[in-house]
Amino acid sequence: MTFGLKLAPQHRVYAGFAIYSFAMGNIFPRLPDIKHAMQIEDGTLGLSLIGTPIGTLIALTLATPILERVGFRRVLLVLVPLISLAYAVAVHAPGPLALFLMLLPVGLMIGSVEIILNVEADRTEFLLKRRIMNRAHSFWSMGFFGAGLFGGALAHLGLSPQLHLALVAPMVAIAMAFFLGGFKPAPARFAVSGSKPPMFARPTLPILVLVAVTLSAMLLEGASIDWSAIYMRTVFESGPFVAGFTVALFAFSQATTRFFADSFVDRHSPSGVARVLLATMTAGVVIVFFSPAPILSMLGFALLGIGSSAIFPLAISAAAQRTDRPAAINVAALSQISFIAFLLGPPLLGFVSDHFGIRSAYGVGIPFIVLSLLTTGSLGRRAPAAEAAQGKGSELASRKVAVSAGEA
Repeated sequence: MTFGLKLAPQHRVYAGFAIYSFAMGNIFPRLPDIKHAMQIEDGTLGLSLIGTPIGTLIALTLATPILERVGFRRVLLVLVPLISLAYAVAVHAPGPLALFLMLLPVGLMIGSVEIILNVEADRTEFLLKRRIMNRAHSFWSMGFFGAGLFGGALAHLGLSPQLHLALVAPMVAIAMAFFLGGFKPAPARFAVSGSKPPMFARPTLPILVLVAVTLSAMLLEGASIDWSAIYMRTVFESGPFVAGFTVALFAFSQATTRFFADSFVDRHSPSGVARVLLATMTAGVVIVFFSPAPILSMLGFALLGIGSSAIFPLAISAAAQRTDRPAAINVAALSQISFIAFLLGPPLLGFVSDHFGIRSAYGVGIPFIVLSLLTTGSLGRRAPAAEAAQGKGSELASRKVAVSAGEA
């Protein structure tokens, strides 16, 4: 029996991304309050936050066979509300060690949901024969934008992080039932053999190259989400609403770019779009590093949102469209390393902040941007339309047309 709104497949995917990111995003505007309540430094807070990426890595590495066996629908409907509930419990941690331990199960759930939603977006693209991956990730950013505004507003009103996140849990549960109650997973992109999927999602050499493309975007996206509020409070002594609004501004600029990115990738090549985004990301890092005023720093974070917007979705599509293994395995193999840069990088940057200042934590991203620029060719150098035009006439070419029409 299904319930909730009857939505088109792509709209169901968009709703899943938005609700999931809202569920996991509300804690980030409250990190300055959590840090202050525990009376700890940036580096110690960073160590506490490592609990999430450890759990995420375990799930991205080992969860795919379990998810396939249990079923995407059942897992998604249960885990997204549980993420918000687990965060609501974690903010009651009395100290950094307890917070670390409470975030481990959160990471396990995040890794599982990442696999499900990204594979579902790729399968829906193939079903519809058009791009939706970047737009799907734009709704992920919109969820974070909502979380930043909601969290900043409640912080400004003086609500504790505990009460704030307790309110989020039922909101997420109701939204999941309403928007995804009728969710049915799309069929697999390609037929696969009946052999059991491997327990370990081992990254192949092409997947490792795609990881190199994503590292800068994932690192700076994570740093902006985790540390932008603390940056504004530390560098400029901004109030809680301005700090929370900065998180929301980053997410909004990222969401807006992702929403329109698919049409640009259709007209140009994925690698060409990626290079423009990486140049924008570089400008954002430079501004954040040298900014003398809050308004300039907010501009820098907006540019970081634009620059980091479509790199990971493009790499996910490239991984999912490989035919050497099931899409879920390749997505998990890429995500398990790339997502660690998103979750593990920012806590480690807390130590850079302790020793060299929080501005320096963003400057660390420059070498990773250079690495990404050197490897963007792996995303594809030709526009999809050109590839499709050359593909008519054979079975292999027909497959390329379908992939090209659905990639993102």
